[in-house]
Amino acid sequence: MNQASPNFADKRTIVIVGGVAGGASAAARARRCNEAAEIIMFEKDSFVSFANCGLPYHIGDEIAERDKLLVATPELFQKRFRIQAKTRHEVLSIDQANKSVRVKNLETGEEFDQSYDKLILSPGAAPIVPPIEGVKSENVFTLRNIEDMDQIKQKLMHGLQNKTVKRAVIVGAGFIGLEMVEQLHHLGLDVSLVELAPQVLPPLDVEMAKLIENELLRHGIKLNLGDGIAGLDVEDNRAVGVKLNSGKVIETDLVILGIGVRPNNGLAKDIGLDIGQTGGIKVNSYMQTSNPDIYAVGDVSEYEHALLGETMRVPLAGPANRAGRIAGEHAATDHSPAMGAVKGTAIVRVFELTAGMTGLSEKMADRYNRNAKFVIIQAGHHAGYFPGAKSITLKLIYDPDTSLVLGAQAIGAAGVDKRIDVIATALKFKATIQDLTELDLAYAPPFGSAKDAIHIAAYAAQNDLSGLAPMIAPDTDLTDKQVVDVRTFKEQEALAAVPGAHLIEVDQLRDHIDKLDPMKPTVVICHSAKRGHVGTRILLGHGFQEVSNLTGGMSIRKLYGD
Repeated sequence: MNQASPNFADKRTIVIVGGVAGGASAAARARRCNEAAEIIMFEKDSFVSFANCGLPYHIGDEIAERDKLLVATPELFQKRFRIQAKTRHEVLSIDQANKSVRVKNLETGEEFDQSYDKLILSPGAAPIVPPIEGVKSENVFTLRNIEDMDQIKQKLMHGLQNKTVKRAVIVGAGFIGLEMVEQLHHLGLDVSLVELAPQVLPPLDVEMAKLIENELLRHGIKLNLGDGIAGLDVEDNRAVGVKLNSGKVIETDLVILGIGVRPNNGLAKDIGLDIGQTGGIKVNSYMQTSNPDIYAVGDVSEYEHALLGETMRVPLAGPANRAGRIAGEHAATDHSPAMGAVKGTAIVRVFELTAGMTGLSEKMADRYNRNAKFVIIQAGHHAGYFPGAKSITLKLIYDPDTSLVLGAQAIGAAGVDKRIDVIATALKFKATIQDLTELDLAYAPPFGSAKDAIHIAAYAAQNDLSGLAPMIAPDTDLTDKQVVDVRTFKEQEALAAVPGAHLIEVDQLRDHIDKLDPMKPTVVICHSAKRGHVGTRILLGHGFQEVSNLTGGMSIRKLYGD
């Protein structure tokens, strides 16, 4: 990597379109790398740099002070960085030939041209608003910026005080949708959730999403899955009912649309910059577009996915901040490190559970024809004998041919972030299952276990790959299999048994092995696959030809049938 001088000084003009994560990071980095540059940032909204991910938590009063969300003001940019941060200024067009942008002051209506040497596009993405009846009603909102948050907050405060807002419908069960569900429930509202996909958190695999759905139901959230919004019933410019594709109508006092976002790529399209397959602006490793003097960062751009080698939009704050830093440095000095491929690492809290993910899911691997297998394990977030241990369900995805780790998902009440971050780091360095078994992780009873959940998942995958204890998916059709249920008789009575299964407790399996056919394909089942592993090894050790353990056990299998 060619580095610019740390004292680089070039009186170039850098214009940045949009602030928040990508644009503000680009501006600050550009200044740190070039003290002589003129840096001008135009933001069409009223706030140039704010904590977008914190908006739902202020609405729900978990973040009490609104000003905590304001990361940097125009005054701070000017005083500390000598950066002109102009809010309520919209860039209308780009003149590539003359290297200038047309800007409109939204307060005065004045329009003017601003020249640039380097231009950084960070206009972000806009919420998807379906073209349905009543969508512009005064109690229907999206949540993208501080202004949106303030409007929702004001509506709630007035409605709660006057008891006119008691019910809410959230449309979209992604990250923002689930955060809003949680926060509105905390405020005492009766909350319904609508999602067109057949599950919440569509990036998750179905059985992992089911754990989150059960948590939502436990808190009284009304789920409407596989059923999208078709329209709104409106009275006096207020939405009073949400009409679904199924014909169902949900009565409501408040509607939040969290359907998703689409990139604000209009400026780029207008001047013919290359657009990628997912609608984001195409960029190289330094965030340069097809015009090398124009950069694009944040939700408007596409990044290379580390596990697929393809570019796609990954609208997350982490990649946006990194991309902004790289574009700012390169625009200021013509040099910078390259932007690393992204893994899609994300996390969300849903009441007492946390859902985290990184890399490929099973469904994503299938969609892109990537050969993959997985194991699902359950383990404590710290030593089981230490008070307060919480269970983590961890799904580890891997390539059966190369043993490369491809991704992970985790659901639990504690410790999910730690495991997902470790595996995200492993993905960066192209770790194998063997590498995960060798990780030297911190252990003391209050913090972890000597065999961490990551180790246990890696051991299970290692056993599967080596043939020591093969795994099969929890939703496998068991009709033609010899099923051996090694749970206790009390468990078998209390929980649904597999029809035709041989009910033999694991500790008695050796004494009753003559009741089984060693030549028939056999699947061993238990609650979580731990005893299933023991049973699998016993049967293989006694000459059975084809034996598999049901990964995740019956506790996961039952999630498919609910």
